[in-house]
Amino acid sequence: MLEIKNLTKSYGDSTVKAVDDLSISLNAGEIYGFLGPNGAGKSTTIKCLVGIYPFAEGDILIDGVSIKSDPLGAKMNVGYVSDNHAVFERLTGREYVDHIANLYHVKPEEAEERTERLLDIFKLRAAFDRPIKSYSHGMKQKVSVIGALVHNPKLWVLDEPLTGLDPQSAYQLKQVMKQHAAEGNTVFFSSHILDVVENLCTRCCIIKSGRLEGVYDLKELKSRGESLEEIFMSVIGEIEEVAE
Repeated sequence: MLEIKNLTKSYGDSTVKAVDDLSISLNAGEIYGFLGPNGAGKSTTIKCLVGIYPFAEGDILIDGVSIKSDPLGAKMNVGYVSDNHAVFERLTGREYVDHIANLYHVKPEEAEERTERLLDIFKLRAAFDRPIKSYSHGMKQKVSVIGALVHNPKLWVLDEPLTGLDPQSAYQLKQVMKQHAAEGNTVFFSSHILDVVENLCTRCCIIKSGRLEGVYDLKELKSRGESLEEIFMSVIGEIEEVAE
């Protein structure tokens, strides 16, 4: 469903690579966690993946379509929830979601069906016809999620989606992520919350300084009694520093 192949990204004339020869592959029907310390290159990778940042080396294929050679075709299969909840705040929630549905050429009846279901899940119906600028942080996150799913994307990408959400909203979002994957789609999300990744994901990877450090099957880790937290801390060097 998603192939990131030898992705390399630098900013401007810098010799430092924000992402350095990164290659990972995601399957249909899985929830995949994207881990790394601050500055590891997670958000840069995600912004390359969804077409916000250009990149000179490597390629990204979404359901076999290259984001470089056919960006519009690739983006039609992606739903994206950013880490800053960038939405058109002068619009109402309904106007925003309808606008996104139109961009993806979603039939009105299909858009309405998906929107109504998600409004019930996220308890957003009462605020849906109010301007987004009046929304709380969590409400903006929810309407961003509805907009990202209105076209039923094969690949759903989320950058730190649980940051700032109350426990109820976080639970609702995780349930929707599980359902989206259960329908044969792929969910790819970055997070600093290791417990969530450990309990929610099929697989995850860890990057550091833009390079892939490892890919891990969460079920296999559990069967061996290994802790994702300890693996993560070892990879980024914290365990060694404490030991010294």
